[in-house]
Amino acid sequence: MNIIICGAGRVGFTIAKLLTDQNHFVTVIDQSSDDIQKINDSLDVKAIVGKATSPIILENANSKEADMIIAVTRNDETNMMICQIAYSLFKIPKKIARIRSQDYLDPKFYRLYNKENLPIDVIISPELEIAKSIQRKLESPGALDNVPFAENKIKLLEILIDENCPIAEIKLNDLTKKFPKLNANILGVIREEKFIFLKKNDLMKKNDKAYVVINSSQIKEALNAFGHNEKISNKILIIGGGNIGFNLAKNIEQSFDDARLKIIEKDKERAEFLANELNNTIVINGNGLDEDILAEVNLQDVETVIALTNDDEDNLMVSVLVEKFSKDKKTMALINKPNYSLLQSSLKIDDLIDPRMTTVSSILKHVHKGTIETAYTILNGEYEVIEAEIIETSELINKELKNSNLPDEIRIGAVLRNNEIIIPRSNFVFQKKDIVVFLTKREHLPLVEGMFRLSSV
Repeated sequence: MNIIICGAGRVGFTIAKLLTDQNHFVTVIDQSSDDIQKINDSLDVKAIVGKATSPIILENANSKEADMIIAVTRNDETNMMICQIAYSLFKIPKKIARIRSQDYLDPKFYRLYNKENLPIDVIISPELEIAKSIQRKLESPGALDNVPFAENKIKLLEILIDENCPIAEIKLNDLTKKFPKLNANILGVIREEKFIFLKKNDLMKKNDKAYVVINSSQIKEALNAFGHNEKISNKILIIGGGNIGFNLAKNIEQSFDDARLKIIEKDKERAEFLANELNNTIVINGNGLDEDILAEVNLQDVETVIALTNDDEDNLMVSVLVEKFSKDKKTMALINKPNYSLLQSSLKIDDLIDPRMTTVSSILKHVHKGTIETAYTILNGEYEVIEAEIIETSELINKELKNSNLPDEIRIGAVLRNNEIIIPRSNFVFQKKDIVVFLTKREHLPLVEGMFRLSSV
C-alpha cells in the first residue's frame, strides 16, 4: 500500500516506522529539514522537505498513486487543508487527520466532514483518545491497560505480575484447572523488554507484563486471580484542566455514578470554563504544585491523582508531592518525553501515560480495511492485537484451530459467536461470521490479511 504521512514529529516518525516494517511504501513530508534528515537516517522511506499543502509537493510525493494520506502536522487547519487538496486534486481514497481543537470536534459540526465540504474520512483526536484510555484504566484498577474489542464484549488486559500475584510460577495448563469458570486466555508476556509466547507448561514470572484476553463480564474475577483486589477509585483529583483533563472529567461524570471529582487548574479563565461546563466536579483555580492548594482539596481523602498538565516536569513533581503527603494514593502522569519513563519506578508513579502511542494505535486501527476492525499495538508496534471477522471466502472456515496452519507467532485469544464468548482450544472449528480477537507479530500481517481474505486499503 502507498501511504503519505504529512508531519515528521514523534507521531509521524513512529507511524512511518511501523508501516515501513509492515512493508508498506511510505512517503513522509515535513517543512523541517532536521526532522526529514532524521527520517532519512533511520527509515527506508521517501522523505520530502516542503509544505504538505503545496500541490506540487503532493504531486512529487506521487499522490496520484497513493492509497492513503495521514495528516499529523502540528496544526489542525493544515491537516484539514491537506485532506482537502489530497481529495480534490488527487482523489486519494482514504484521508486521516489529527485534530486537537475542541471547536472542530463538537458533534454539531460533524456534517462539515464529508466529500462535499471537508473530505476527511477519519478524525483522530489525541486528547479524546487519551481521556478514553485513562477512563478504561480507572474502570479496571490493577490493570495497566484495558482495551475493548468485539463491541466491548471482549477485553484485553495488560497486567503486571508483582510479588502478590498468586498464580506466578504456576504452569499455564494448571491455571485452567484452577479457574474452570474463568473465560480468559493469556496471550503472552513482556519479559525483559521482549515479548514471549507462553505454552502450556510455561510459567509467568515476577515483573512480567501479561496480556490477557477475557470475557468483559469477568474483569473483576480475572484481576482477582492475578492478585489485584483494588477497588475502583471514586475520589479522584485531576491536576490540569486542559482538553485531556476536561474530557476525562466529562467521561467520569457520565460513567462513574459515585465519583467525587476535583480539578485543579492554574489558568483562571480556563477554571471558570470548566466550572460552567462540568456538572458534578469541584474546580479549584490554583497551582497543583502548591502544597496549600493540595491541602485545600483535602488530598488525604483522595484515592487517585492524575497529573495532566502540559508540562512533563510538573506532572512528575505532582506525583512526587502526592507521595510525600500520602503513600497510599494511586498516581498517574502524562509524559511526552519518552526518556522520563525511566524514572517511573524511582519516583514511585503507578502509571505513565504516553500520548504518542495512544495516537499511533488510534491511527493504525484505520490502516487495515475489510473485516479488520481494531488494532492495539504492543512494544511500539512489534506486535498487534487485532479483531477480524471470518468472511465466507476465508480459508479458515470449517477448519480446526490445530489444523489452521497459523504460525506460532499468531495467537488466537477469543471468539465472539452469536453473542457467546469462546476461548478456543485446539479442536475449535472456525465458522463464518466469527469475530476473532488475536495477537500477531507485525511481520505476519500480510499473512493475516490473506487468511481473512482482506484488502489492504
